[in-house]
Amino acid sequence: MCEGCVTPGSGWRGFMDLPKPRPLTATGDWVDLSHPVNPQMPCASIFPTPSFTKLREVPKDPFNVTEIRLVAHAGTHVDSPRHYYNDAPGFEGIPLERLCGEGVVWHLPQTPNAVIPLEQLQRATPVLRPGDILAIDTGWAAKAGTEEYEHHPSLSVEAAEWLAAQRIKLFACDFATPDLVYHLRQPGFNWPVHHALLGNGVLVCEHLTGHAPFAGRRMEFVFGALNATECDGAPARVMARPVAD
Repeated sequence: MCEGCVTPGSGWRGFMDLPKPRPLTATGDWVDLSHPVNPQMPCASIFPTPSFTKLREVPKDPFNVTEIRLVAHAGTHVDSPRHYYNDAPGFEGIPLERLCGEGVVWHLPQTPNAVIPLEQLQRATPVLRPGDILAIDTGWAAKAGTEEYEHHPSLSVEAAEWLAAQRIKLFACDFATPDLVYHLRQPGFNWPVHHALLGNGVLVCEHLTGHAPFAGRRMEFVFGALNATECDGAPARVMARPVAD
């Protein structure tokens, strides 16, 4: 055993301190930013396809009961730090204030398999504030259910590290993963974007949708992730509404 070696799945740095949120004034109605939960919901090809089975059904039975089987990372969902760190909490240990609050939507149009550079984030507006939630609109939500959806963009490692340094509390993308798209990964790939974000307590939401009309706006978000004990991810009903700057 070497001294100073990091045990795989350890090294979580905890939730960074964030400023107290300011009072918000809503300027619009709540909008759903989640994919419907059904067999067609986005799901990475490396995972089982979600299934929905009627265990009881009217009129044969006195009531309807549906069994739902899906991985925690299917459809619109939030990753907890437990996704990569065994010494980090599942959703039972995530403070509610980390799942809701003020933030921004950035329109960052991309081409298939593109890696979003740091410079593009640094030019985006509105400017990030400490404690913000960031949702990016790359145009990929509109491609859900098509072959092109599997050729999604990703964040550069430098961009992810910069976002953590801005002290955001949650990053949301409109595709499957902010790490490099599956078919471009080389042997030894270690999900560096997830480590840069989750390792610093920045939660990650994937498969966001419906936020494109709010690009360039400040928003109030609610990421209603299930309180799944010791779980690495959880399905989420995500809602947002515009707020005054």
